[in-house]
Order: sequence, then C-alpha cells, then structure tokens
Amino acid sequence: MDATETRPLTPAGRRIATAAEELFYERGITGVGVDLIAEHSGVTKRTLYNQFGSKDHLVAVYLAERDRRWRSLVRATVDACATPRDAVLAPFEALATWSATHTRGCAFINALAELPDPAHPAHRIATAQKLWLLDLFETLATAANCPAPTPLARQLLLLHEGTLATQPLPLDTLTEATNLARTLIASATTQ
Repeated sequence: MDATETRPLTPAGRRIATAAEELFYERGITGVGVDLIAEHSGVTKRTLYNQFGSKDHLVAVYLAERDRRWRSLVRATVDACATPRDAVLAPFEALATWSATHTRGCAFINALAELPDPAHPAHRIATAQKLWLLDLFETLATAANCPAPTPLARQLLLLHEGTLATQPLPLDTLTEATNLARTLIASATTQ
C-alpha cells in the first residue's frame, strides 16, 4: 500500500496516525517503536499492523499527511498575495505561520537524516516535498517575470531550508532569511 493512497482511516487508525505524528515529530522516527505508538493511541500492536501494515508505511502516512497540510498552507498563502512578485515570498510567510506550532524543525529534513535509504517510502515523500518547493519557487519566479528563475529558485530553497534547519536554535533566522529572500526577489525581478 502506498502512503499517498487515500483509504479512509477507521477511528483507531486516526488515533494511531495522530499518536505517531506527535511521537515521530517530538522523539524522532527511529526513536519510536510500534509498542509506544500502540500504547499512546490506545490500540494493540495487531490493530496498528492491521491498519498500516508496517512502521515504514505508518511513517510514510505521517509524512504524506504533513506534506498535504504544508502544501495547502503554502498554496493558500500564495493565493492571498496581491502580486506575482509578492507570491514568490509566500513560502517564507507560510513558514512563519507553520513555525508557530511546529517548533522542532522540519519533519522532512529530520526524516531524510534518519532514513537515508532512497528506497524507503518516507524518504521518497520527504525528497518529493523538497523538490516540490524548489519547483514552486521557480514557477512563482517565472510568473513574476524573473529573467533567471532557476537560480533564484535554488537560492530561495537554500534560504528556506537553512531557516528550517536552524529553527530549533535560539536564533530568529526566519526574519533574516525572509528579509534576504525579499532582497533577492527584488533584485532578480527588476533586472
């Protein structure tokens, strides 16, 4: 079963997914076993396996759902922008909203660090999320009439990801990264 398949979850499946998301994000994927997830969700391990098949699939479901919510927030932020040039900065604005409740850094960066095997289903989801953001930056830069959207998109992705990687530190890198992104966008779209 693929994590991107939409199969309605039973109430027990929703409890498992919710518990897994909290535990994986707070304690790390490799640091959390199915026993702990079952305990936190109030189900047996058998129910967990009946619902998800394996821990790997549950991790993929966790990241796929998180990715869906993140993309939805970014799209809504882009759609709310007054101009195409403003929209290029929207992922940084979405990150400010997202970071208010997700303070342990990026679940996708964390997953890539914990699950280095490119064949792991969760690794593929995390990689796809990063490539989606790169493509979005390029699409938005193109819509803003940037003559060289690919280099700008890569620079913005580096800033965005650097902000996520430093989020757990007692620094305000998001403000600085957003200001730097604004400067890069202004320079790239006025050439």
